[in-house]
Amino acid sequence: MGATGWSFINDHVCYNMAMRKIAAAAFKAQCLTLMEDVHSTKQPLLITKRGKPIAKLIPVQDGDDDFIGRLRGVFEVVGDIEAPVEPPEAWESAR
Repeated sequence: MGATGWSFINDHVCYNMAMRKIAAAAFKAQCLTLMEDVHSTKQPLLITKRGKPIAKLIPVQDGDDDFIGRLRGVFEVVGDIEAPVEPPEAWESAR
């Protein structure tokens, strides 16, 4: 598992290991400290409200995780992709 961004493989829950939990009110009071702790330990934190999970704080993975522009340099657009499509009669036969 590298630093390739989010995936279902990297975001699985390990059921034999308890995730740290904290009530929303306590999270609010200790927010900056808890964010630094999650960053340094790389362990997620489950935030609850009235005992029910409402959010999960996870560490940011290193590397470029931006979806926009991810395929830049992988392929090249040739021609006018916005031009009207020619009628099928104008296409070359595949025979």
